[in-house]
Amino acid sequence: MTTYRKTPDRIAALSPEEYRVTQQNGTERPGTGKYLHNHEPGIYVDIVSGEPLFASSDKFESGCGWPSFTKPIAPAQVTELRDVSLGMVRVEVRSRDGDSHLGHVFPDGPRDRGGLRYCINSASLRFVHREDMEAEGYGAYLDQVEDMR
Repeated sequence: MTTYRKTPDRIAALSPEEYRVTQQNGTERPGTGKYLHNHEPGIYVDIVSGEPLFASSDKFESGCGWPSFTKPIAPAQVTELRDVSLGMVRVEVRSRDGDSHLGHVFPDGPRDRGGLRYCINSASLRFVHREDMEAEGYGAYLDQVEDMR
């Protein structure tokens, strides 16, 4: 079983934006994330710990300005916390092992796919293409990735 964790070396390797988002609970500007328009097959992992978070087959176009997913790969890989910052009540999403701030989850996703919208910052993610998943140790998740071509 793979162990995913946050290390000082991984934190030091983050760009200033990745650090601000993952370690300081920041949010990237809408429409600017590198994965917003990614339609390749694969999975999205925590940029800090490498833990698998979301599959491309669960990604959808929500129009909110951030990559959106209907569910995490495994619900146990994310934690959800009450967030009352910015004068509103939201549900923050963090990676379980890396404790990275990922984004927020809202109840306005596609009804036919569970009704949730995981609104996630690209800066908190690393994309692993389907072709590279086995070599990078994510072969167990290949069944969750559709061939989107």
